[in-house]
Amino acid sequence: MEPTTLNKRAVVLLSGGLDSTTVLAIAQSQGYECHALSFDYGQRHQVELQAAARIAEACQVASHRVMQMNMNAIGGSALTDNNIDVPTGGVEENTIPVTYVPARNTIFLSYALGLAEVIDADTIFIGVNAVDYSGYPDCRPEYIEAFEKMANLATKKGVEGHKIHIETPLISMTKAEIIQTGASLGVDYGLTVSCYQANDKGEACGVCDSCRLRKQGFSDAGVADPTQYYSA
Repeated sequence: MEPTTLNKRAVVLLSGGLDSTTVLAIAQSQGYECHALSFDYGQRHQVELQAAARIAEACQVASHRVMQMNMNAIGGSALTDNNIDVPTGGVEENTIPVTYVPARNTIFLSYALGLAEVIDADTIFIGVNAVDYSGYPDCRPEYIEAFEKMANLATKKGVEGHKIHIETPLISMTKAEIIQTGASLGVDYGLTVSCYQANDKGEACGVCDSCRLRKQGFSDAGVADPTQYYSA
């Protein structure tokens, strides 16, 4: 959905992973001036934030902000609580895995919404996916639709008739399709980190849910996997 004005400024949520980097490339290919937004939320490792910084620099974004928050004070997720093990047995159907971070996308999108108002952006890009994903409830189309409706009820821009759109270009793509799209746009996936438990060098475990989906995606896409693994 294109903005209703000539404003081509966007906030892009950038984790440093494969999906968000592809979304950034898509937004730039559509002519948006991109303002990247990352989060230091108490996740297990900092290497994804280091990756986000590398990607933001390589893509020459208009700005890159890192928001500080302490979601590990809440816990409840293997990504924010070191007492909960990251699962390595594969994605189970019809279950929400322990890597789900409670309300994370709602919190992240709320920060993005605030930034969009401040910099007068009409669009927020987020790399949620409802096909090759881990069962997270805040990656579904109906969630995004509901958040966009709320955003335009709760903001000065929305009330004044300047609607903010939440763009989810990956939402119906397979991981292979995402990788093929990014490759066609020149994305350097060697800069990205997707692993839930990467080491300090940014090397991936190869066995967590995120690594499994990523490896299978490169295989299905017929694209060479640039990921450095510390285990098979």
